[in-house]
Amino acid sequence: MTFEQDDNDAFAFTGRPNRQYLFVYGTNMHPDQVAERCANPVCLGPAVLPNHDIGFFGRTETWDGGMATAVSAPGEQLWGVVYELSYGDAQRLDVWQDARLDGAGIYFHYPARVLGQNGAWYSLLLYKKESMGAPAMPSRPMLDFIVAAARLRGLPEAYIDGLSHRPARDADYEVPMRGGYLKELRVVTSCRDCDV
Repeated sequence: MTFEQDDNDAFAFTGRPNRQYLFVYGTNMHPDQVAERCANPVCLGPAVLPNHDIGFFGRTETWDGGMATAVSAPGEQLWGVVYELSYGDAQRLDVWQDARLDGAGIYFHYPARVLGQNGAWYSLLLYKKESMGAPAMPSRPMLDFIVAAARLRGLPEAYIDGLSHRPARDADYEVPMRGGYLKELRVVTSCRDCDV
């Protein structure tokens, strides 16, 4: 895949009015997870972020392992999907990801340009960890969930194969862990007709 651009390239900025583009590359690619967190997410299909890779840092209690983030990696390709979200859905997903406008969250909004399989370049946001620290292995269940999501979304087989062979650790308890504030968020995000 070539990443050269010229003035004739299709370039999409924000989508329809009152909608926002978001590139996801981890567990949020999975249709079941995004449906649990967003009222009306629209998947625009696979896309690739050039010169980046997926990395795992810190720890998520939900999955008992490292948290996924985009990392700079010259020559690599980070595959994921582009969602078109209402601003309400985008805000709910920010809460799930702990992405805060004041910079105090685990993740922050990172502007990027990704190339869709449809040939369009998208200018959008993605979630990136605020503080990396030392690399940490993801749990095997989390990595398997990301691989399953990649398959469901039609990402390239070579990418999926590489992803599935990354180092991972067994989880020490049943994951994903549900409870606490996540139950309350599921109630807030369960309305399919509230945010069209």
